[in-house]
Amino acid sequence: MSDTLQAVKGMNDILPDEAGLWLWFEDTVRDWLESYGYRNIRMPLVEPTALFKRAIGEVTDIVEKEMYSFEDSLNGDQLTLRPEGTASCVRAVLQHNLLYNAPQRLWYAGPMFRHERPQKGRYRQFHQVGVEALGFAGPDIDAEQIVMCARLWKKLGIRDVELQINTLGDAASRQRHREKLIAYFEQHKDALDADAQRRLYSNPLRILDTKNPAMQELVSAAPRLMDELEEDAIRHFEAVQAILKQHDIAFEINPRLVRGLDYYNRTVFEWVTTRLGAQGTICAGGRFDGLIEQIGGRPAPAMGFAMGVERLLALIQEDGMAPPPPALHVYVVHQGEQAQQLAWRVAEELRDGGVSVLLHCGGGSFKSQMKKADGSAAACAVIIGDDEVAAQAVMLKPLRGEGEQQRVGLDELKHKVRELIK
Repeated sequence: MSDTLQAVKGMNDILPDEAGLWLWFEDTVRDWLESYGYRNIRMPLVEPTALFKRAIGEVTDIVEKEMYSFEDSLNGDQLTLRPEGTASCVRAVLQHNLLYNAPQRLWYAGPMFRHERPQKGRYRQFHQVGVEALGFAGPDIDAEQIVMCARLWKKLGIRDVELQINTLGDAASRQRHREKLIAYFEQHKDALDADAQRRLYSNPLRILDTKNPAMQELVSAAPRLMDELEEDAIRHFEAVQAILKQHDIAFEINPRLVRGLDYYNRTVFEWVTTRLGAQGTICAGGRFDGLIEQIGGRPAPAMGFAMGVERLLALIQEDGMAPPPPALHVYVVHQGEQAQQLAWRVAEELRDGGVSVLLHCGGGSFKSQMKKADGSAAACAVIIGDDEVAAQAVMLKPLRGEGEQQRVGLDELKHKVRELIK
């Protein structure tokens, strides 16, 4: 049995051949967010456990079963690797008083951690891009975030995704609905599975989101939250739908869409696909008007969403889409001590001019070095030996397409290289 250490189950390495796709995705997302006026914020990976218990809810799957929590051995603090980003973002906004002068459009990206069974596109360390608009009360920001997503899918070339939306109303309507749900499910208690029975009195709304096939008929006949909504919530939801229709965004109203976190109210949405098995949600979010006050700030409205990076990349790869490889312009081949010194100087001067250069390291004959240059993605090779050092020149050889090897003076090298790589 090998004693070689392995990565923790569900926490994966991203190797160089894969990282190019991640970098392309991150660049695309950054440009997309900047085009909508969102600014980047970065929060710690570790937060006080109490933050997530207060924000997410103690009777959610995340808090009850999935968080990586531990006690700080130095001071006894209860800490947790962040399982999601919204609570951390709101904590940072409150701690640094960012809502003092104006509403905030913010985004963040990075790893999250949940102890669940790894499967396609769903891991114990996974990556999210999160978007939060804090201080905006109207339905326009809800619709804007959904329209934003539709634009991103086009940029990424992602197809076969559908939009589901719902409204959870406000606290009073949810309380009335909660009481009716409890009464209804109490009448059918024998038909509830273990999860539903556990949630019956603590979080009955989550029963509606069950994936148990045996409970689908029972859940379909349950009282509907939509029947309890106040006029303000109805008008808000209708306004969101109107904007989506204006922008030709197709959607389905799913009354069973409740989201897994306690802090949501009013608009909730999910972008889903059938191409990733049971874990079909690639992006989800909604309005969380009560969370800022819940964490300790003054009441303020908010709307946000998060997308799973691994799931999106799985869709992109399934379609056979791949970003172009990173540009490598020049491979520098050299032999001899003085040639090596000149090679270093030439490589740095080319880089000063915005040219990407791979300087050969490790020695070897001209033949073996040229073999590596040919196998690289470089557009041309710069070759330096004793003769080139004496002449203060290099040999420039195109590696792709037509063109002859030629001797080039150092003062004209940048110009000649640019001609070859343009």
